[in-house]
Amino acid sequence: MHTRPFGRTGWDVSEIGFGAWAIGGSWGDVEESQARDALLAALEAGTSFIDTADVYGDGRSERIIRDVLEDWTGRRPIVATKAGRRLSPHVGDGYTRANLEAFVDRSRKNLGVDTLDLVQLHCPPTEVYYRPEVFEAMEGMIADGRIRHYGVSVEKVEEALKAIEYPGVVSVQIIYNIFRQRPAELFFREAKARKVAVIARVPLASGLLTGKLNRNSQFAADDHRAFNRHGEAFDVGETFSGVPYEIALDAIDAIRPLVPAGASMAAFALRWILMEDAVSVVIPGAKSREQAQANVVASDLAPLSQETMQALRSMYERNIARHVHHRW
Repeated sequence: MHTRPFGRTGWDVSEIGFGAWAIGGSWGDVEESQARDALLAALEAGTSFIDTADVYGDGRSERIIRDVLEDWTGRRPIVATKAGRRLSPHVGDGYTRANLEAFVDRSRKNLGVDTLDLVQLHCPPTEVYYRPEVFEAMEGMIADGRIRHYGVSVEKVEEALKAIEYPGVVSVQIIYNIFRQRPAELFFREAKARKVAVIARVPLASGLLTGKLNRNSQFAADDHRAFNRHGEAFDVGETFSGVPYEIALDAIDAIRPLVPAGASMAAFALRWILMEDAVSVVIPGAKSREQAQANVVASDLAPLSQETMQALRSMYERNIARHVHHRW
């Protein structure tokens, strides 16, 4: 497993991390033993960065991570969690120091640690990025030992650009994949200039970029790919990257011939993300040991050719950009 610097934190992390949303909830039923085995497989393969959130299964994801790491004898990974989405309603005025401290204290308990490695504001309303007092609250939690570092998880490029104006923001988590290419146009350059780590989420577009979904695929009622197709529960960009399903499947057919012999489309899609050196870590999810092992293979794939990169860019501009580019 290859590693990359995580911004200016001094950490080096595996370039393929573990996204722990799926082992928490909203991806159909995952038995706890299966969830633990998926995470353990990732750790055994060299994964040293785990991303979770306090709302993934109402804390289930954090607690599974705690239990696995209690028995893990290898290098302890960096564990990043998130705070803010427990607010109901989820509004900017809820991002107070008292609320954030309560969320962080709950995550400290769930994860079984005194100090959290990294806490990310969890896709807050855009107005939050224009409230310095929110970021001052995060600074306060560093000062009192609750957290080591803080960052943000964003929906939009504009939010990412605003967030990195705050000197304490060490990382930005953003959707970046073959179907969501806009971050590479400006944001990545600005992040590199400020030595801000970039966490690439939704790397496989909710499974589309594995090449295994089709027009007859069925999803469980508690899977966001069933209940959030049109943004009913949260931002639609989190489900299939916001691309209409049928259009995305047509694009997948155009991508298939570009995948090198012997490589899976999933590994190919992850390797495409790793071609961008501004990316610190990619966080695909996994619901099984086999999926976790398949994800880490991408770290050893050969770099993609410029011809392949251009073909994927042309596909994006032709088929996908009009649906997502200026929306996020």
